[in-house]
Amino acid sequence: MITPIQPHLSDERVRMRPMVADDFDALFAVAADPEIWAIHPMRDRWQEPVFRAFFADCLASNGSLIIHDAATDAVIGHSRYDTHYCEPDELEIGWTFLARSHWGSTYNWSAKRLMLAHAFATGWDRVIFRIGETNLRSRRAIEKIGAVLTDRIQIAETTLGSAVHVTYRIDRDAFASGPLS
Repeated sequence: MITPIQPHLSDERVRMRPMVADDFDALFAVAADPEIWAIHPMRDRWQEPVFRAFFADCLASNGSLIIHDAATDAVIGHSRYDTHYCEPDELEIGWTFLARSHWGSTYNWSAKRLMLAHAFATGWDRVIFRIGETNLRSRRAIEKIGAVLTDRIQIAETTLGSAVHVTYRIDRDAFASGPLS
């Protein structure tokens, strides 16, 4: 598959584009809200030094996308493609966060639909989502868009200790007939 995976994607709700180094200030303005990270395994990511390391990792991944509100052009979040924890023919979507002002709406749904459609259109058979086991907000959101929990888990060592991640998946056929098609 093609690397980097940084398309320009858009619909009536969101506009997504490749992340660049100059995006730090606008993205940190969103990420500096502790409530975004409250149930996330890296619950200290709202702190600038921690976020700076996260941002650098995302930038180096060649898969990070900045999410804009299509109506206002404001930066409202981030998501990313990656293959590090994937099996063959699999692509991961993750590292997603949105400004709280855009929670409980269709912004996450729009971003995920665009990313999934792009992944399947470019030849991937399956998309996975690795989510912190206790991050119930993200787990519910991904279940609403049709992802299925698998038996795959991963334990990651973080600066805050061990974090268990569960894995969800959406296959090409399920996406074609599911709620995001």
